[in-house]
Amino acid sequence: FKKKIDEFLQQFPSYFAYLPARILGNCILLPIEADSQDTALRIFSTLNDRGLPLSDADIFKAQFYKFYGKLNKKDEFIKAWKELEKVCNDIFMHNTFSSPMDEIFSRYMYYLRAKEGNKSSTTEALRKFYERDKYKYLNSESTICDLKELADFWYSVKLQDKTRFSDQILKKLYILHYSPNGMWQNITSAYFLHNKKENGFLDDEKFQKFLEKITAFIFTYAITNPGVNALRTPVYDEMVNIVNNKEVTFSKYKFNEVNTKTLFKTYVFTNQRNVTRSIITWYAFNLKEQKLLQLTENFHLEHIFSRKRYQMENGIDNINNLESLGNKILLEESINIKASDYRFEDKKKIYSGEQRRGKNQDKSQIYEISELVLLNDFTEESIINRSAKISEAFFDFLRDQELLSDS
Repeated sequence: FKKKIDEFLQQFPSYFAYLPARILGNCILLPIEADSQDTALRIFSTLNDRGLPLSDADIFKAQFYKFYGKLNKKDEFIKAWKELEKVCNDIFMHNTFSSPMDEIFSRYMYYLRAKEGNKSSTTEALRKFYERDKYKYLNSESTICDLKELADFWYSVKLQDKTRFSDQILKKLYILHYSPNGMWQNITSAYFLHNKKENGFLDDEKFQKFLEKITAFIFTYAITNPGVNALRTPVYDEMVNIVNNKEVTFSKYKFNEVNTKTLFKTYVFTNQRNVTRSIITWYAFNLKEQKLLQLTENFHLEHIFSRKRYQMENGIDNINNLESLGNKILLEESINIKASDYRFEDKKKIYSGEQRRGKNQDKSQIYEISELVLLNDFTEESIINRSAKISEAFFDFLRDQELLSDS
């Protein structure tokens, strides 16, 4: 602050006299005396609740500071907090929470709830949860260690770290990145914290099996029981199973095969529904030849039989087929912009990166595109057949995951 004043004096000497007058005329210095650190922290929290609100993590930081102060480890805590804050800022730059740190505390909360055996579908507010029993979870050195390991795990997920995860794991994490809701992040956090090895890594085979199970269940549940609130009951149940060393099976929540197929067939898969993107992304990677895609690249949902073509030529008897899964595929944003309104004959050239007007085009990274361009045309019959193919593949997946029942 003193340095800034000195700089101001050097740059604007004639205006400097206005600075103290401005401060004296507009600022009030209000001293508040506290007889103990507990009182000081309480006043600190109360004043910030009444004025510009702090994030939950700011309140937690004050409690941690008090705890580490008693251990004479304030400097160690400050260093650990800054490192955690930096990682969280890198991971959660565009989250809906008031601060990136709130997000990591939220994911950690679900693990702690599971350890308590709490299966209630009613979730407490973040601050209310952590302030219970005089901030018992913040009065522990293990909490900061857990938070740091959890943040490092999610940072590795974001970076698609191949030194930590196999290619198959990264593909499954990519699919879940486009999950219809964020509940997968909470159960995965609980799974990681309970099953991590000393080096912070997970058993690859077991982790892969877990990711397949939650993908199959969460994606299907989004169709049979729309809304993230409905998902809380089965997911919270399985979180408790995780911390009790039980395998995640969702055995109490299996899907009736006949009813689920009916719902799947009648569901309107518009692009505005998150589950549409989820199923199409899953199907892209259902083909073993599909290579890992980068999370940093933007992919669109492409209408293979374009809506513009339908408006101009019709060509489809049942307009519902236009928005069915069979007419949608993942496509890079740059390619989708070029291909969006063309006839299939011209789309194929754009998809495959053929030269057009003397310019090289980017070839799509979606493997199914290489099979699609072998077709002479993509008609309503093609849409119906591809929809059936996607549905059949997905129900085979559910069957493999033992999530279907006859009743």
